[in-house]
Amino acid sequence: MERRFFKYNSPFPLECGDTIEGLEICYHISKEFGRTPQNGKKVIWITHALTANSDPCDWWDTLVGEGKFLDPRKYTIICANILGSCYGSTSPCSINPATGKPYMLNFPKTTVRDVAQCHNLLLEHLGIEKIDLLTGGSVGGFQALELSILFPDKVKNLVLLACNSRFTPWGSAFNESMRMALNADPTFGQQQYTIATEWEDFSTRRTNGKSNIMKGEKVVPVGGKAGLAAARSLALISYRSFEGYNTTQYESDDDCIFPQRAGSYQRYQGKKLVDRFDAYSYLNMLNLTDSHNVGRHRGGVENALKLVKANTVCVGIDSDNLFPTIEQRFMAEHIPGARYREITSAFGHDGFLLEWEQIKEVIESENLI
Repeated sequence: MERRFFKYNSPFPLECGDTIEGLEICYHISKEFGRTPQNGKKVIWITHALTANSDPCDWWDTLVGEGKFLDPRKYTIICANILGSCYGSTSPCSINPATGKPYMLNFPKTTVRDVAQCHNLLLEHLGIEKIDLLTGGSVGGFQALELSILFPDKVKNLVLLACNSRFTPWGSAFNESMRMALNADPTFGQQQYTIATEWEDFSTRRTNGKSNIMKGEKVVPVGGKAGLAAARSLALISYRSFEGYNTTQYESDDDCIFPQRAGSYQRYQGKKLVDRFDAYSYLNMLNLTDSHNVGRHRGGVENALKLVKANTVCVGIDSDNLFPTIEQRFMAEHIPGARYREITSAFGHDGFLLEWEQIKEVIESENLI
């Protein structure tokens, strides 16, 4: 797949009332799109989760890639980076035209509905009138559902993975705990940054375990790293399960006094995110997640779900503590003609990334592409 950029030359209105000037959307698309005739290729739009990027061959490489189930040579596959993320689209590290400096904490709050509107701008730019399969997990599912409600005639088949129709107090409690972790880091509020001329680019397909080294000026935040690591540690607990941790992080030494393995794993995962993400974009992603409510200004969630016209499958994960299966069953009950399917995983919410064979089976058995 190929990384491209789309710049919207008009002020982009946000749901909160602010506008963004010079909106830029980073996206990946099948390499040959626009260079050769489509020849009837089906369009598959993948929406990514909280800290992923626009290259599904990177974070969903078990399903997407040349020779894989979702082959970008066989289908036109598209994935756009979320507005406010740090992987190429306009974000807190972008330059605010009004000040000539990075937005940082002054970046306006964005919603899932704003992101769905961005996706539609990109659809129009690409000249795509119909999406044959729209799918996403977690925050990706939020976007897919919102897009299907805003533009119901543009989506033929819809697969919603491990998500819901309105973010819960349970989820918001995790988000607030993570915001507290960010703000407890005294360097976060200082909003300091450097300008890098070379950096590792994690939003393109990695080769041999290494990402590309990019050249050119880029804003790199200095602060908030300890808070981000702590926030990631909190998030990870919500993504996994009792069984998953007890299987993978169990101390094999029966005489151990102070277990270290699970703690070491949490610190490792925190550092991994710090190395590829930034605290200011993470704050924006948390706020965006809290905004998810398809029923807002539509007479409630049940009325909003009735607006979906796509052939819909809602997929739950039996061990998901963040989005329990009751959430996907609810959507399936209220989206016209929708079906509920359940997959099994020992790894909780993250099963939507790991249980690729079961996801493939759902898509194939439901004849969605």
